[in-house]
Amino acid sequence: MSDVRITHIGGPTTLIEVDGWRLLTDPTFDPPGRRYSFGWGTASRKQAGPAIPAPALPNVDAVLVTHDHHADNLDDLGRSVLATADTVITTASGGRRLGAVGLEPWGTTRLESPGRPRLEITATPCRHGPPLSRPITGDVVGFALRWEGQQHGQLWISGDTVLYAGVRQVASRLDVGTVLLHLGAVRFGVTGPLRYTMTGRDGVALCSLLRPRTILPVHYEGWSHFHEGRAGVAAAFETAEPAVREALHWLPIGTPDKIEV
Repeated sequence: MSDVRITHIGGPTTLIEVDGWRLLTDPTFDPPGRRYSFGWGTASRKQAGPAIPAPALPNVDAVLVTHDHHADNLDDLGRSVLATADTVITTASGGRRLGAVGLEPWGTTRLESPGRPRLEITATPCRHGPPLSRPITGDVVGFALRWEGQQHGQLWISGDTVLYAGVRQVASRLDVGTVLLHLGAVRFGVTGPLRYTMTGRDGVALCSLLRPRTILPVHYEGWSHFHEGRAGVAAAFETAEPAVREALHWLPIGTPDKIEV
């Protein structure tokens, strides 16, 4: 069994520590208050800063960027963190922009180092909006992490996605034990009721297929375009079947939390 420590820094940003490896997800370290454009008339204001400032981070082996073109997943100070990591892994298009390892959905890369287990990282499908939105919202991936010693299935980072057939493939193709579930029910005034990430109810539906041991919500607070926070997510999971409801676990902000994987 692997004991993994996960620190929720804020928004989608987490530090994952496993068997000597340190991985950072979607680095967002700018202070609050600024309004960011997301293109096509959409924008959002950052409402909360990181629980850990970028200079206080330990050395990071790899940064996993689900997408590089939205500031709630990679902001200016987050970009400065990329240069400090040995490896950056992102989408195929983002890899070209960042000079990083770029993966198409279901593509795989590996991290290897003497004295540490080999980490296999597989990109998983995402659709960051309604049908036909990909040319506007851009490419996004999730990441599934596998290493020797896992007892309860892979660690999966869902990425920013709505619930659709592509993300449901994860349940049929992977054995997921722990999921970092990107939620928030993202909406923008200019596009009305259209959503760009999952709601709590969507998360329940997906986890009913995945059957993970542990569900860790992230990407639900700290920005004005998030329309469902912790209370709404918790209420949705209260309606889930017992196995899914009891798997829900809230990471404390800024404090490492030990998770059995």
